[in-house]
Amino acid sequence: MKPYVYAISDIHGMYDLFEKAIANFDPQRHQLILIGDLIDRGPRSKESLLLGKKLVEDYGAVYLMGNHEEYLLDFLKSPEEVGPMYQYNGGKQTVESLLHKGAWEEYSPTEIAMLIRSRYKDLVAFLQERPLYYEWGPYVFVHAGVDLTKKDWHQTSAHDFVWIREAFHRAKNHTGKTIVFGHTITPALHGDMQTTDLWQSDHKIGIDGGAVFGGSIHGVIFDKDGILQDIEYQNLQGPWQPDI
Repeated sequence: MKPYVYAISDIHGMYDLFEKAIANFDPQRHQLILIGDLIDRGPRSKESLLLGKKLVEDYGAVYLMGNHEEYLLDFLKSPEEVGPMYQYNGGKQTVESLLHKGAWEEYSPTEIAMLIRSRYKDLVAFLQERPLYYEWGPYVFVHAGVDLTKKDWHQTSAHDFVWIREAFHRAKNHTGKTIVFGHTITPALHGDMQTTDLWQSDHKIGIDGGAVFGGSIHGVIFDKDGILQDIEYQNLQGPWQPDI
């Protein structure tokens, strides 16, 4: 086991910030953990996905399933049913990144799904294999959180691992683990919709600084005793404004 973890979450297609964060990753010393949602909303989802895949394959990174990865897979399975909500939640940007600008208007959802499945077989298969959580020493890394009403948190449903919010944030953590998560932006967790610092409470650490909304990406280095360093990469260009 490597002596440190380097955790990043919720890139959302902000590839330039992803590159900056990865520049501080040391493959010899850090177990890299990507806590899901590399795609949707931001402009460079394809590049973010491919970099995530490369980091897994070349450096043994752990890339966890996020709700937006799940959203893309659900869209590919049921394009007509899922398409409208996926578009609304940032899927249009991922589709245009994978295909070309204007693809959402040019093709039907079924045609888009067929094109992506045929052009990106390996990438789709890779996404289907993403784990829901990763345990490292005293930590659990997970996209959204765990069901703390369960006697054993491992029994959390697949849906809750990638979607849960307030029920996890507010519940007492009796797991004996520190749970590191993304999904809910830290400005919302802090309650002021502007503080992008890490959120820490009851052995829970939220690290999604809301980069795509004008916030930041955190690169957080842990050892078995706690946080060693939090490197915050600010989005200096403001909220990404997609064309809807």
